[in-house]
Amino acid sequence: MSIIRDRIIDALLQLPGVDRKAVDEALELQHQCNIPFSDAVVRKEIISEKDLVLLLVRELKIPSVDLRRFKLDERLKEQVPERMARQYNLIPISMLGASLTVALGDPLNVFALDDLRDFTGKKIDVVMAAPSQIKEAVDRFYGGADQGSVADLSKNIDVGDFEIMADTKEEENTDVDGSVQAPVIRMVNLVIKEALRQRASDIHMEPTEGNMRVRYRIDGVLVDVLEIPRENQSAVIVRIKIMSRMDITINQIPQDGRFKMRMSGKEVDFRVSMLPTSHGTKVVMRLLDKANLSVGLGQLGLSDHSLALLEEGILKPFGMILVTGPTGSGKSTTLYSIINKLNNVDKNIITVEEPVEYLVDGLTQIEVRSDIGLSFAAALRSILRQSPDIVMVGEIRDNETADIAIKASLTGQLVFSTLHTNDAAGALTRLVDMNVEPFLVASSLVLVCAQRLARKICPHCKHEVEVPPDVVKKFEGKVDLKAKFYQGKGCDHCRHTGYRGRFAVTEILVMDDVVREMLLQGKSSDDIKAYAKKSQGLRLLWDDAIERLVQGQTTVEEVLRIVSDE
Repeated sequence: MSIIRDRIIDALLQLPGVDRKAVDEALELQHQCNIPFSDAVVRKEIISEKDLVLLLVRELKIPSVDLRRFKLDERLKEQVPERMARQYNLIPISMLGASLTVALGDPLNVFALDDLRDFTGKKIDVVMAAPSQIKEAVDRFYGGADQGSVADLSKNIDVGDFEIMADTKEEENTDVDGSVQAPVIRMVNLVIKEALRQRASDIHMEPTEGNMRVRYRIDGVLVDVLEIPRENQSAVIVRIKIMSRMDITINQIPQDGRFKMRMSGKEVDFRVSMLPTSHGTKVVMRLLDKANLSVGLGQLGLSDHSLALLEEGILKPFGMILVTGPTGSGKSTTLYSIINKLNNVDKNIITVEEPVEYLVDGLTQIEVRSDIGLSFAAALRSILRQSPDIVMVGEIRDNETADIAIKASLTGQLVFSTLHTNDAAGALTRLVDMNVEPFLVASSLVLVCAQRLARKICPHCKHEVEVPPDVVKKFEGKVDLKAKFYQGKGCDHCRHTGYRGRFAVTEILVMDDVVREMLLQGKSSDDIKAYAKKSQGLRLLWDDAIERLVQGQTTVEEVLRIVSDE
């Protein structure tokens, strides 16, 4: 080995600008850090990694490969375990009979070849590859460095200023083995802390046949984060159940819970749902950061036009305001932001929700429990005897809830709720379809806000792009053909997605005398929409999205994803 190293040193000394002092410093670094000599010379910037590979190939007569061009055979995992591949930074690339070919970054490491020969019982043929390429290939082939044991994964994890705000007495009576508990706790805390750092709205932990996959929902899109070994799945589930005050002995039926954590002085609520599946228990944790509510309506990303209409509407002394849209369109956040703005000491505000999402000081919050008869309608009947000024109903789902909520808005309360409709005008006819009398709908409604969430272009990698003419035609009449379009290239700030953050695209229909009369006459939602566009200047979701596109806030693809041209 020393003879080979001497040959490499001699070859290095023949390079321009390389002297004996630089090589001696590399040798000293090798001994101090216990790293391969090839790594030391690259760290000392004596030679680049790419040039070093070429030098080794020339001096040692070893062929080189570009691993980016290889599609590795899954069966090779049985020959070379992940532990050995990572320990020696090598990867198997082919096997023929009694010969196994591996790509190696350090040709001086005879111990790696000896261990590999003893383990496999095969003749080992070596090819050269850049060490960084081998590391990337190992991550791809074996599924990423995150697939070690939980103990390995959680080793040296520093979760910093991070604690569960809950009574921890229950943790003394847990069936999690003590030797596993600490690593599992560190791992769960790390997953949660990283979700907060990456602005995730949900954490999905999904058991599969081989392991437990962890994904974050960031800006409405799920992204893979890591995989936890299957043998540690039960311990992770038990840990989360303890945190969420669930029964750790029940695994066959769904469970719901919640907990609160503090990180760097900030409190975050977590709503936890557990669902039995064929491979084990799936966990979804919704992150509810109350800091998002205190920023005010102005920080929701509403257009100036929509914000003005909404702020005017919520100042009414009574009536009903509806926020509509599909699941995940930000309806609850909008309602909570409105309630938070109105949350004063002189107001009695009561909410009925399933489940309660944000726990807000100053509110009386009731969680619907259908299993014991506490439905939306039953809760509404009771709270109307509590002299409320403002009532928030999580969702109008049936005739009974709609009828009571509307009648409450006619007796002096300001009522807020959500409804699943595609546009604002559709909410009027949906209520009528629920067998609510049209005159009650016409009398009670103040405005309806339909909304969607669009992703913002990442400001750190935003750049101008050319859009094909056939795509621009989709916006004909709305967008100047000479308009500039933008998108994100992808960078570390946005996880290479090109997007960072979201804003609300809205459509607000204000109830006026003509709309009320049209509703009483049984006009369709399309007729009402056509009138509102002509006389009120109603801006459809499509119009609002295109305006944001022209302003350079989002991309063509995102506009076409969330709305369509009605």
